[in-house]
Amino acid sequence: MTADPRAALTKLIATFERHLEASSGRNGEDDPRVVAAYEDLADAFEAYDDALNEAYGEMTPLIVVDDADLDDSGDEEYDDDEDDEGYSGLDNEEYDDEDKAGDEQAPGRR
Repeated sequence: MTADPRAALTKLIATFERHLEASSGRNGEDDPRVVAAYEDLADAFEAYDDALNEAYGEMTPLIVVDDADLDDSGDEEYDDDEDDEGYSGLDNEEYDDEDKAGDEQAPGRR
């Protein structure tokens, strides 16, 4: 059975709000309410991302980082640079050149 992305998103938003409330009333470094809200938020996000992927073949650009993914210094162990593909559209220079070329091809447009 495929999970409903809309229902998962609604739950994710509510979980974000609970996390905000717990964080704003935090009592100390390891407040159990904040820890629980943090874990619930991670779970709700993963459920939403999974539902989105199952229903539409799409996913968010976000990941949940587990403490096991971090080394002692707090730096991420995974290679953040391996996904540098990103947007490969026109940069400003190319955009300007194409815009000017388009103006030259259309006489009387000025």
